[in-house]
Amino acid sequence: MRPGNEADEGRRHAPLETADDEVVRFTSDLIRIDTSNRGGGDCRERPAAEYVAERLADAGLEPLILESAPGRANVVARISGTDPAAPALLVHGHLDVVPADPADWSVHPFSGEVRDGMVWGRGAIDMKNADAMVVALARDWARTGRAPRRDIVLAFTADEEDSAAHGADFLVRRHADLFEGCTEGISESGAYTFHATTPGGERVRLYPVGAGERGSAWLKLTARGTAGHGSKVNPDNAVGALAAAVARIHEHRWPVRLTPLTRAAITEVAAAVGVKVDLDAPDFDPQRDLDALLERLGTASSLLASTVRNSANPTMLDAGYKVNVIPGSASAGIDGRVLPGAEDEFRTTLDALTGDRVSWGYRHSSPALMSPVHSPTFAAMRSALLAHDPEAHVVPVCMSGGTDAKQFSELGIVGYGFSPLRLPTSLDYGALFHGVDERVPVDALRFGLRVLDRFLTTVE
Repeated sequence: MRPGNEADEGRRHAPLETADDEVVRFTSDLIRIDTSNRGGGDCRERPAAEYVAERLADAGLEPLILESAPGRANVVARISGTDPAAPALLVHGHLDVVPADPADWSVHPFSGEVRDGMVWGRGAIDMKNADAMVVALARDWARTGRAPRRDIVLAFTADEEDSAAHGADFLVRRHADLFEGCTEGISESGAYTFHATTPGGERVRLYPVGAGERGSAWLKLTARGTAGHGSKVNPDNAVGALAAAVARIHEHRWPVRLTPLTRAAITEVAAAVGVKVDLDAPDFDPQRDLDALLERLGTASSLLASTVRNSANPTMLDAGYKVNVIPGSASAGIDGRVLPGAEDEFRTTLDALTGDRVSWGYRHSSPALMSPVHSPTFAAMRSALLAHDPEAHVVPVCMSGGTDAKQFSELGIVGYGFSPLRLPTSLDYGALFHGVDERVPVDALRFGLRVLDRFLTTVE
């Protein structure tokens, strides 16, 4: 019997659950389904996909379970809107999670325990909570006879925590017809509470909405040299050449590149925390002045600092098999991230930093994204958040990492990070992502459910 089914059977004769009840239960049940993605194809999302599909089917939808490989399952369903002429909207979330070691946690990471007003476990934030919100909302619409204006395409994907090859990439390549009419989409990593402090010491609540992503550039560096005995002089040492290149990459200071999105993000975040900014002032030099400006923004600068430059961080080294043997080759892994329009600069810089002794190439790459922040859709997201937290500030941001929105962008779908949560000051959203003791407040789930409901039923 699948997780959750025993409890479902016991509830058949109990009072009907509300969406507020279901969003908590669904989050807990999904966490209990271990969908750890260890990379290299080592994951099985099928049980979670079946769980989601069954509950969507109970709401009168016709979900499709689509496997890219045995056990690597995705779910797609369409909710009909009231205006057939309106463009469709994609709402997508992934079913896989990163691994977790129970020895490090206060509770078992796959228990889905509800304790102290929170749901605990891997995926509570990234992102089974959002999956649960969407499923609970779809069922609530069915119960109450409500419907959105636009068609809503729901996609629950596999493999987002690796390459997306078994998930969003598979859906885009093999099942693009299921997303017909979709012009925009929403998913993870945005619309959560960020608690900032003004220069005067006042606390303000920001809700950063993702309106873009840096592109991914995962690289492999390779150095080749002359193998030999470790005791001999060897100027053609592959390890030395590689180490020097990695050190140059690590120490390189990338120049500031302000895209239209990052300019909007800096301006709006600064206004929210009470710092006057004029990026167009004749005496403002981004290369000279931006870092000092970000410091003036206090903790809110963390929303911006990683997205005003390209970056390349060494993450892996591989060389040799014995300490007294100089190997003939050595390799390294680099996690590169690239701003929109800065791809040529990234490649030229890597050529210079690696030099003549080291070659490099892409292990994986994905495009940078930038979505309009003065659109009716962004305005509807802002309005939905402010309707439920009127004293907050909704600001656009570029995300430093990537999501499945990159794959769906190949279908012309403009993506936003919008997975609303109202969080207390005691929880650090960023630290909970892939962190130990991941958890989400029950109240935050219910807040997110209401904000999503308002946005999806009002967006034009």
